[in-house]
Amino acid sequence: MSKTIKKIGVLTSGGDSPGMNAAIRSVVRTCAFHNIGCVGIYRGYQGMIEGDFKELGPRSVNNIINKGGTFLKSARSQEFRTPEGRKKAYDNLVKEGVEALIVIGGDGSFTGGLLFNTEFGFPVIGIPGTIDNDIYGTSHTLGYDTALNTVVDVIDKIRDTASSHNRLFLIEVMGRDAGHIALNAGIGAGAEEILIPEEDLGLERLLESLKKSKTTGKTSSIVVIAEGDKTGKNVFELKDYVESNFPEYDVRVSVLGHMQRGGAPSCFDRVLASRLGVKAVESILEGKSNLMVGLLNNKVELTPLEQAIKGHTEIDRELLRVSDIMSI
Repeated sequence: MSKTIKKIGVLTSGGDSPGMNAAIRSVVRTCAFHNIGCVGIYRGYQGMIEGDFKELGPRSVNNIINKGGTFLKSARSQEFRTPEGRKKAYDNLVKEGVEALIVIGGDGSFTGGLLFNTEFGFPVIGIPGTIDNDIYGTSHTLGYDTALNTVVDVIDKIRDTASSHNRLFLIEVMGRDAGHIALNAGIGAGAEEILIPEEDLGLERLLESLKKSKTTGKTSSIVVIAEGDKTGKNVFELKDYVESNFPEYDVRVSVLGHMQRGGAPSCFDRVLASRLGVKAVESILEGKSNLMVGLLNNKVELTPLEQAIKGHTEIDRELLRVSDIMSI
């Protein structure tokens, strides 16, 4: 294994997700294992521009594997979108002796890393961190499994109330462009209907489904809706529509929001973060760049960053079929 790189920088960017701290820990300790330096870059690309760096060693990352969020913080950076901002960032890295970069984040973060590499020839490896699971080249992104467990736990609690009061709950979960959380959590929590951006269910079919549920003896229902679904303009308009057609229903709305991003990462996310962090560092030491580490068929694989950014994840058609069967 070639060890021409002597110091690696690591940052988290974009929306936080459970498992980011575990990934930082893995990067830092893998660097220590290979006797190279590791620099934590605070507040993502903005911190890179401002030189907000800190040397990290194995003891710097004690007791963070179980923490949600990211201790390196995350921030949006308009300045990094400019050539001048990226030049400042590059100069700061050179001054600090950082020779390669590991970016933990989503497609926007990877786009910044790819552009940075194109302009300065700076080695960049990406680790996918987003609860939406919408990054091409990996079956699981960091935080996705934790978010699913959080959502299922909340829906289980809501169902207790729904069944006690004969209510219909419309539960909105995250997923602006992808319905992975809604589909999987909906099946896991026993939802009667699941609405996702990839499938245009339509208002009429929703009403038909609710009517069928009522005639088969269901006294309460749970409908899980991805925030990007367009069955209604928004979940509150959908509530009004259902109530106007089913006045006998007591319809309530729960928007789960940012609670889905928080909390201690699941065991799966901790192990995944550890595996991806090791692969990211060792890929850099092997002279690789412009790649994302991800999980495919339970093996850690590399995908070109450009492909990870531009590629589209597909919804599991078999899960859609399972969902239909389970809602009977």
